[in-house]
Amino acid sequence: MSGGRLMRPTTVESVTGIAPGPHLPALVQDKHFRAPPHTQSAERNSLRDTRQHASCRTVSVPCGMMRDVTGRLMLLDTASLYFRAFFGVPESVRAPDGSPVNAVRGLLDFIDRLVKDHHPDHLVACMDADWRPQWRVELIPSYKAHRVAEERAQGPDEEEVPDTLSPQVPVIETVLDAVGIARVGVAGYEADDVIGTFTARAGGPVDIVTGDRDLYQLVDDARGVRVLYPLKGVGTLQVTDEATLREKYGVDGKGYADLALLRGDPSDGLPGVPGVGEKTAARLLAQFGDLAGILAAVDDPQARLTPTQRGRLDAARPYLAVAPKVVRVADDVPLPDVDTTLPRTPRDPAGVESLAARWGLGGSLERLLATLSS
Repeated sequence: MSGGRLMRPTTVESVTGIAPGPHLPALVQDKHFRAPPHTQSAERNSLRDTRQHASCRTVSVPCGMMRDVTGRLMLLDTASLYFRAFFGVPESVRAPDGSPVNAVRGLLDFIDRLVKDHHPDHLVACMDADWRPQWRVELIPSYKAHRVAEERAQGPDEEEVPDTLSPQVPVIETVLDAVGIARVGVAGYEADDVIGTFTARAGGPVDIVTGDRDLYQLVDDARGVRVLYPLKGVGTLQVTDEATLREKYGVDGKGYADLALLRGDPSDGLPGVPGVGEKTAARLLAQFGDLAGILAAVDDPQARLTPTQRGRLDAARPYLAVAPKVVRVADDVPLPDVDTTLPRTPRDPAGVESLAARWGLGGSLERLLATLSS
C-alpha cells in the first residue's frame, strides 16, 4: 500500500490551532510531533511516529507505577476501535479543509455510547506503542509479518494502514488528550499488554472494549472482568463472560489463550498446530485440562490420543514451547502513574474548541462532552 511522505516536522499549532504549553500533555508538546498532512496523500509515517511517542513519555510522572483503581474500569483497545470506526463511517465525513475525519468522529461516537451505556468510573485509551514487539518476533518470526509495510532497523516496523487513516491517528490522540481521557502506551508493548496489566492490577470490575478476540483470555467472572466485543458498531456489543466462552469455545478465559495458540491465527501470523482447528483444540483442552496436560499426554502412551494427533503435537513442540509467551498478554508492563478517572470537564477547554473547529468534529465531540459532564 503506497502513501505520500511527510518530509518535515510541523508545529503543534498546525495540528491543534493552539500553542503548546502546560495545558497540553507531553506528547503534544514534543518537538518531534508530526502533524497530519492536509493536501498531500496520507502519511504512514505519521502513524509510526505517534506510536513511537505513545509511550511512558506521554505523561510527566515516572513509569512503573499505577494509581489505585477501585471503581468500574473501562479499557479501550483504541486501534481496534478506530479501525472499526474508519471502515464503518463513510469517508465522506471530512474536516472543513477536506481531510477525512471519519475515524476521528466514529471513535468519539463510540466512546460516547460506551460511557452512556456502561457508566465507567475510570476510562483508559490503551495504545500500541509497538504493534509488533521485537521480543515476540524473536520467538515467532512470522508474528504479524504479513502486515509489515516497511522494516525499521530501530524502533517499531511500519504497519500497513489505509492511506486515509494514518493522518487521523495524531488527531485522535490530540483530541483524547484535550478532552482529558487517559491515554497509555508503553514502549516495547502492544495495547493488549497495557490492557492485561491494567486488568491484573485493577481493584474493581473491568470492561475491556475490543474487536480482538485474543483478549478473551482475560475474562474472569470472579474478578468481574468481561470483554465488550462490538458486533455492529458499538450499539450492539457481545458481553463476553465465562458462560459465553464455554458456550462458544468450550473453555474459560484462562483456557482461551491455549485454544488460540493450538488453533493458530493467520491474521497474526501464528501457525498453530497443523490439523488442529478450533473444535479439536477445545476437545483436547476439555480432555487434558491445559497445554501442559496435552503435552504430558503426548508423552504418555496410555493417553487417548490418535496416532495422528500425537505425531502432530509432538512435531509442533518447538512452536508450542514459545507460543504461550507470544499469545498471552503481558501483565507486568511498567504502567505510568496516570489519572484514569473519567473526566467530567475537558482538560483543555480552549484546545477542545480549536480542535472542534479545525477538524469539523461538531456533534460527535459535543455529544461526548455532554455525556462526560452528566
